[in-house]
Amino acid sequence: MKYPKLIILYLLKKFLWVLLSFFIISILFVSSLHFINPPIWAWKLQRQLLPPENYPAQIHHQWVDESHISKNIKLAVIAAEDQLFAQHYGFDFDSIMSALTTNAQGKQIRGASTITQQSVKNLFLWPGKSYLRKGIEAWLTILMELILEKQRILELYLNLVEFGPGIYGVEAASQFYYNKSARDISVQESARLASVLPNPYRFHVNQASGYTIQRSRWIKKQMRQLGQAALP
Repeated sequence: MKYPKLIILYLLKKFLWVLLSFFIISILFVSSLHFINPPIWAWKLQRQLLPPENYPAQIHHQWVDESHISKNIKLAVIAAEDQLFAQHYGFDFDSIMSALTTNAQGKQIRGASTITQQSVKNLFLWPGKSYLRKGIEAWLTILMELILEKQRILELYLNLVEFGPGIYGVEAASQFYYNKSARDISVQESARLASVLPNPYRFHVNQASGYTIQRSRWIKKQMRQLGQAALP
């Protein structure tokens, strides 16, 4: 009976060591985002290794500092994706409960992920819905909210999110669709960009459907109601 106990203790120590290493490495990675603009991230890497249909040979991405991004697009993505972004600590529990309730009724809904959670997914995670992935997502979301300022989280999100096949970040999207810088895009243009999130392969900025037109109008209305107070 002695040897099984020793094996269990050995495995437990190994597990705790791996867990501690993960915590330390994840803290270092998130802390580095204070001053490093990531040159590669998980979502982009997945697209390049396993490209979906219609993925272009040439991708577009250009990092732009938060100060060079129009308040219009900042407010548009907050209105579209996470209206309590400036107030919550990474999780919108009211939206989560609403999503669970609606799911239980068998209705189709949009996800309840916050901008912080989406930033974590874009930066670090792989596709899937396992409990392990959800646990890692929750931990990294908490870390990001504790370590980074809201303005930096929003800057990361706007520079990494995909607005169309192979079009990463708001600067690349502004240049590609409107031939102008992200600092100059209008309310209408910002609402149209935000309207394709989070599925820019199904919905298209430059091919307006009934859905994107309707959603753009809704986003503009939400922008007016939220106002500048919604910005971090």
